[in-house]
Amino acid sequence: MQLHLSTWQEVDRYLEQSNGIILPIGSTEQHSPIGLIGTDAICAEAIACGVGDATQAIVAPTINVGMALHHTAFAGSISLRPSTMILMVRDYITCLARSGFRKFFFINGHGGNVATLKAAFSETYAHLVDLGMDGADRVQCQINNWYGCSSVYKLAMELYGDQEGSHATPSEVALTQYLYPEAIKQAPLSVDVAKGEPIYGAIDFRRRYPDGRMGSNPALATPEQGQQFYELAVKEISTAYLEFLRAG
Repeated sequence: MQLHLSTWQEVDRYLEQSNGIILPIGSTEQHSPIGLIGTDAICAEAIACGVGDATQAIVAPTINVGMALHHTAFAGSISLRPSTMILMVRDYITCLARSGFRKFFFINGHGGNVATLKAAFSETYAHLVDLGMDGADRVQCQINNWYGCSSVYKLAMELYGDQEGSHATPSEVALTQYLYPEAIKQAPLSVDVAKGEPIYGAIDFRRRYPDGRMGSNPALATPEQGQQFYELAVKEISTAYLEFLRAG
């Protein structure tokens, strides 16, 4: 059940049965010469919808732009400042909490979002209490990074080993290839790829990682592998979501 394809009456009926909601969040940033700029949002959205179907949960509209300031020296990348993202997430949760939602389960596709999301949750808990909202003390938020699923990580290591890297990875590119086979890209990639360099500002990032990859070889990706990653992530995260709902 997708929130944006539902009516308010349908949401009211849903809330009679559950106070949980899934929020996919990703990023709009470069993913090497062959990875789609929307990779992180595409992956999070598809997996969130799969989990929603498997658990009969409502899925909120995808938050497509995240905290990716370090990628903005590459054309097409868009980022929120951390302070902006904190307020945006706070406002999302506040509106939904007013409706009666209490369990907010974020399926995340971008590592750069994690610190800001955690800060946003702290900001939101305090904000709801300050508002005097009924049930504010029952609001709970959780992040689940699909790429961090144990089953996903295990398969990535089996398929790619140390060529999985940490950005523009073959696992995430494979997933986008499965979801959008008509948008598969081809481009020459250098054999040498930077890895293990620190991350500072956008210009420095591009200097250290000139083609956008971080230790990865996305040329190894195939759509068939992407289907495997999708099915593993949906299965594992569905279990995690149901456990989150049952927890006090």
